[in-house]
Order: sequence, then C-alpha cells, then structure tokens
Amino acid sequence: MSQPLDKGTIATHQPAIPEVDVLWITAGLSCDGDSISVTAATQPSLEDVVLGAVPWLPKVRLHNPVLAFEAGDAFLEPFHRATRGELGPYILVVEGSIPNERINREGFWAAMGTDSATGQPIKTCDWIDRLAPGAWAVLAIGTCATYGGVHAMEGNPTGAMGLPDYLGWQFRSAGGIPVVCVPGCPVQPDTFMETLLYLLQQAAGVAPMIPLDEALRPRWLFELTVHESCDRGGYYEQGDFAPAFGSKRCIVKLGCWGPVVNCNVAKRGWMNGIGGCPNVGGLCIGCTMPGFPDKFMPFMEEPPGAKMSTSAVLMYGRTVRALRAFTRASLHKEPPWRKPGDELKTGYKPPPDKGSP
Repeated sequence: MSQPLDKGTIATHQPAIPEVDVLWITAGLSCDGDSISVTAATQPSLEDVVLGAVPWLPKVRLHNPVLAFEAGDAFLEPFHRATRGELGPYILVVEGSIPNERINREGFWAAMGTDSATGQPIKTCDWIDRLAPGAWAVLAIGTCATYGGVHAMEGNPTGAMGLPDYLGWQFRSAGGIPVVCVPGCPVQPDTFMETLLYLLQQAAGVAPMIPLDEALRPRWLFELTVHESCDRGGYYEQGDFAPAFGSKRCIVKLGCWGPVVNCNVAKRGWMNGIGGCPNVGGLCIGCTMPGFPDKFMPFMEEPPGAKMSTSAVLMYGRTVRALRAFTRASLHKEPPWRKPGDELKTGYKPPPDKGSP
C-alpha cells in the first residue's frame, strides 16, 4: 500500500509511477453515454488530467475510442502492445455490460477490432481476459459496467453482467486493487474523474489504497443516500409531499427511491454543481445500486417502503408544520418597542449615578 508523503517531501516528489496509459474500452453493451458524460467534468476536468495541469500526477496517455484522434489499427495498437506485455503500467477502464459469450450458438455479442491472423472480430470478453490481469488498476465506469445495468435485467438474451461478476468480486489487479466501480446511468462526471484522480495519486505514491464500500464503490463518494443530501429532504421530514410533478416539495410518493439509494448527485449536482436528478424535479430510480433496474421497477410508482414511512411521517410532519408555522408567525413580528415614543421601553436600565450614596 502506498503511504502519503509529508509536506517536506511532497514539494520535490517524483511520481512512483511516472507515466500511465489509460486503456478505455467502450465495446461492452452500452451507449457510450459515460464517455460523453465525463467530458462535462470540471473537478478535475479530463483535459486537466491529460494535459498535466494537476500537480504530482503521472503523465497520462488516454486511449478512448469516442475521444481519440486515431482510428482503426492505429487506435488499437496500444491495446495490442498491452496484451503482449509491452505497455505498462496501464489502467483499464471498461464501459458497458459484459455479455456472456459462452451461451452463443454462433457469432458474438460485443467486439472491438479485428484479429489480423483470423480476420475475425476480437470479442470484448477476450480483451478483458487479456488486459485485466496485467492492469495496474481496473475501473468499471457506469452502471452497465459495474453491475450489468439495463442489459442485465430479467429476460435479457445476452446473459449480461457487470465487470466484478465477470472477473470475480475477489479479483485484484496487478497493483493489488479490487475492481473499482463508479456506477451511474450515466456516471456523474466529477465523481468518475475524482475516482480516477485518486487512483493516479495512489500510483504517484501520494495517496493510500483507495477505500471502497461493499459494492466496490469509492466509499467517500457513495456513503450518503440521495435523501440525506437532497434539497427536498426538509419537506419529507414535515410530511409535505408533492401531489404531482412540477412541485418543489418531496417527490417520494411519486416514485423517488432517494431515501435508500447511495448516490451523491443531489449534493454534487451534474455540471459545475448545477442540476442533479431530484434538484431539477427528477425521480431517483436507483441507477447507482447493484439491484438496478429490476429491484426498482416499475418506475414512477411509489416505492413499497415509502408507503409505510410516509404514512408514519405524515402525522408527525403535520404536527411539526403546525408548530413551526406558529413559531414562524411569531418570528415575523418585530418586538413592540421598535416604534417612536417618549419613553424607552426596551427594558434597558441605566447604571446608577456614581455620585449617589
């Protein structure tokens, strides 16, 4: 495990790993929405990391098919070099669900590039098999890659799964790191970039082992529920629920799962701190959770647990609202002595005259 450096050392610190390639596969079952989402990050931005604007990080070379200038064989060359052991260290980023190629009768579910020897497409699963064991770290970006997502819901024909399911939840990279999962549909831009930044700082030797929760998410980014940081949380406490969309009140009875979903979007927003599902009137449908989407369906219906919890809070909330309204009415009135008059009525008592006996 890397140890953080003291202030005296950090000023002249040279990264323990001076250069890192980021090999980014978008050839899982996905829409490339996570790659697009990350371009909106600002804390830090992708450009800041790649251009070396963040101090004490290794030099980063990014290979993402959505963002790359190169195409075809030129783009795939660093991936091939990595499989031959000629590139390293590198971080593998996987975007999209992993299909089960073992159940195919013919053909394939997902692939990237063509094998020059056979002329056949190189399946995404084969890329993962070849690249994951040698990667310094492995990241799953977005809910499809982390836990399977929409493609892995009941009744799907591909047998899709998340990267920890495919590699095994006990998998460790060449750097001794578990699969790092950053879920979201799509991923929150700054949440992913902060995770990548942490791993780069760990590679540089200025951060300890990344702390992950039981779902392999960065613990500090996913420890709170949506409800615990939601702008509408105060309305819930007062039992003040929106009867329809377009209201500023709590939307849990309309189908919001925020009280039980670990996600920071309500506090972090979407771009530059602005937006985020409940902040703009959107329901939380649980997209950062391993059980998504099956355990959150049907969408836009009151969650079963909310029926009991909202019923309990309604009586309490109405009482609290009445008491607060009474207090607020009192606080809206100025004290009675704030008016012109011939007498001082503030309760002030002048000190005794020093000449008095």
